Amino acid sequence: MSQTRVFKMAFASVYPHYVAKAERKGRSKAEVDAIIFWLTGYDSVELQRLLESRTDFETFFKEAPSIHPNVSKITGVICGYRVEAIEDDLMRHIRYLDKLIDELAKGKAMEKILRQ
Repeated sequence: MSQTRVFKMAFASVYPHYVAKAERKGRSKAEVDAIIFWLTGYDSVELQRLLESRTDFETFFKEAPSIHPNVSKITGVICGYRVEAIEDDLMRHIRYLDKLIDELAKGKAMEKILRQ
């Protein structure tokens, strides 16, 4: 799948998979939302609007109120790539979110996931 194709995917088409992955491992939708809020600065009202309007990933991150300043603390491998080594900013942000959801599904404490 090309990067351009990923960027144009609707966030709403992937969001249910994030929630399902978390719930399969005993975590909650609220925790998935908390991760999204922490990473992007969106709140629940904005997130719902973005889901309903089927906003693509590119717009989702481009219009994010504020990417958390601690994102540089997110390290490790996701989809075979070190997230901190991904050069394209948008792809790195998408992979940051993937990495955080993976950490949630693996049972990591929210304080550690949110780099507090």
